Amino acid sequence: MQRIKKGDTVEIIAGKDLGERGEVVKVLPTDDRVIVNGVNTVKRHQKARPGPSGQQIPAQIVEKDAPLHLSNVMLVCSKCDKRTRVGYRIREDGFKVRVCKKCNADID
Repeated sequence: MQRIKKGDTVEIIAGKDLGERGEVVKVLPTDDRVIVNGVNTVKRHQKARPGPSGQQIPAQIVEKDAPLHLSNVMLVCSKCDKRTRVGYRIREDGFKVRVCKKCNADID
């Protein structure tokens, strides 16, 4: 079970975007990285290229969100609204759930 999942709200704890919060758009588990909406934005230059119906797509500068390492983000608990570590607990019905270490509330 992953500690951070798509759709979670996280806070940046290191780097140029320190203190900012955002929603996780994508998790890259093999690289231990996450993409957070509106955080760590970079510019990439694209060459001119042919389009789908023979039209030319011009060269442009595109802004996109770059991945962040998992160690640089912390999950924000929806109950206490604080950044927290993640623990696990098995409920009475047998499901394993993520737990906030600060307020002991279920995250899932």
